[in-house]
Amino acid sequence: MQERVILTVRGRTQGVFFRHSTRIHAVQLGLTGTAENLVDGSLSVILEGERAKIDEFITWAKSGPPLARVDEITITWEQPTGQFSRFQIL
Repeated sequence: MQERVILTVRGRTQGVFFRHSTRIHAVQLGLTGTAENLVDGSLSVILEGERAKIDEFITWAKSGPPLARVDEITITWEQPTGQFSRFQIL
């Protein structure tokens, strides 16, 4: 069953290859969506895919890539839209 989640990751997420690492990890898990830096310094990640794969991604995102520091993740579940055919960095 497909799921959709929006993550807002706060901490040191910019300039540490978080978006790039997010894309690699999402693609490896077979997830689609986007990763985008926000003006407040946080990172927005939209994911669609199987719930177990999204949960696995969220576990990874709690620490992120080696140079990142994750202080908080806001998780918002929504109905999947099927709008993505791949994962891309915005």
